[in-house]
Amino acid sequence: MSRLILCSDDFAYSPAISEVIVGLAHAGKINAISCMTVMPGWALDARLLADLPAHVEVGLHVTLTEERPRTTMRRFAPDGRMPRIDPLARAATKWRVPLDEIAIEIVAQFDAFFSALRRPPDFVDGHQHAHALPGIRDLVLAETAGRAPRAWVRDCVDAPGALLRRPFVGKAIGSAWHCRGLRGAAAALGLRTNNGFAGHYDFRREYEGLFRHFLRRPGIAHLVMCHPGAGERVGDAIAEARIREAKALHRLPIADMAAAEGLAFPA
Repeated sequence: MSRLILCSDDFAYSPAISEVIVGLAHAGKINAISCMTVMPGWALDARLLADLPAHVEVGLHVTLTEERPRTTMRRFAPDGRMPRIDPLARAATKWRVPLDEIAIEIVAQFDAFFSALRRPPDFVDGHQHAHALPGIRDLVLAETAGRAPRAWVRDCVDAPGALLRRPFVGKAIGSAWHCRGLRGAAAALGLRTNNGFAGHYDFRREYEGLFRHFLRRPGIAHLVMCHPGAGERVGDAIAEARIREAKALHRLPIADMAAAEGLAFPA
């Protein structure tokens, strides 16, 4: 039977967001948590992960946009903060990013995960999907293969028929385009990926009504990303959406909805 991986991104973005995410995991509403080890509160927030249900996977959310890096990045983050995703994507497409600095930063984020949890991540993905950009993906895949060879890597590609039926198809196509070829590159290193991907929307619409569309025409390891939280961090552009998502996920009969689409959840 195919399975649903319902993954909350942005653990450690703030303490309150981390608490909401862990609460959803204990309530059986999510089964994967992606962690931002670049955040200053990571080590403290990581303690919340100590007694998760056994089926909940914990992964590394490689962060290369907008936040302060763990390492000195004089060319990539000259003002102490990493670039936004759009200029980064344009630069990466032209192979105009300092891959040597990025490689060291990726290692540091893996190190921080190991230091706090004393084990490798169950999966690896990227904040704003920067892990899939040209050049950067090779570094992420190589580090994953070397340090977490049993981990799977997020692939934002969906089957064409499914993708065209998702909400906000333009966003879905954009993410799929950036991820083209990632599954093959991962397989060449012995790494798995998810199969099926959804979760795109504008962070303004009513979430509960959209959610059912994310489950339709699923892949065999169907990944749906979400971003629940408490929404209190200054400068958080999706603060209100985090609150709406958390409330909706608590209310929705996710296991029943998944089963209706032939998906096992929370397995």
